[in-house]
Amino acid sequence: MLNIYQQRIQERLDTYLQDDQVPSSLLAAMRYAVFNGGKRIRPSLIYMTSTALGASLEAADKTACAIEMIHCYSLIHDDLPCMDDDDLRRGQPTVHIQFDEATAILAGDALQAYAFELIAGDTALSPNTRLDVIRILAKAAGPAGMVGGQALDLAAEAKQISHLELETMHRRKTGDLISACLAAGARIGGADPATEQALIDYGYALGLAFQVRDDILDHTGDTQVLGKPSGSDQGNAKSTFISTHGLTAASAQLDALHRTAIEALKPLGKTGTPLIALADFIARRDH
Repeated sequence: MLNIYQQRIQERLDTYLQDDQVPSSLLAAMRYAVFNGGKRIRPSLIYMTSTALGASLEAADKTACAIEMIHCYSLIHDDLPCMDDDDLRRGQPTVHIQFDEATAILAGDALQAYAFELIAGDTALSPNTRLDVIRILAKAAGPAGMVGGQALDLAAEAKQISHLELETMHRRKTGDLISACLAAGARIGGADPATEQALIDYGYALGLAFQVRDDILDHTGDTQVLGKPSGSDQGNAKSTFISTHGLTAASAQLDALHRTAIEALKPLGKTGTPLIALADFIARRDH
């Protein structure tokens, strides 16, 4: 099922990222970042959630593209020398290596701004739903969400932090945006409050599970499979679930989060089946 959504998001992104009013070098960097591989998990979550609740794929298209643009912008900025200083992303040179640092910063800025422009002009959604989705994504991506999580991550380098501090950092940096995909999909699909909350709870557990698995793969994975240098978090003195808990405890936490995510979907019955399959994939992925 992921393949269907991946193909659709690829086609829609290609359509939206064509604009002769954008400087060619900037557009090239934006497209390089967006089409440089990727599992498209976040937009797939929006499609899965909204269509399971009865919405059309068309109703979710622009929000799905917007969330992927926000995610890609965050990766561009994360890879910068002043942040994580990574040269490889998905097996290819990072944007600031392929182009230059200034272009990378501008490409990230442009993707974030364009994401909200897409949703604001989405006539497939009612004005109220558009406002809801913009608010959900802006909060998740902003200073109390993803950006705040990155600030906490930078502040925690070469420090021993508590379990609670680590979870807070990763909930903001990774979990908030993943959970926002579920909340946005719920709004597009017209979910009742109880269903929306169940999806949000699933999203938070899934987001943390994604991060724990990332930390495990950084410790145990192969650079060629990962598409980025293994051990880079340790090399950058990052606080991770491995550095704080050790591999055995981190693996146990991954299993617990996987179970929590699936348990959160119980109120949805069979409607939650595709999301259960996605949780299984995230807990077992090798890259």
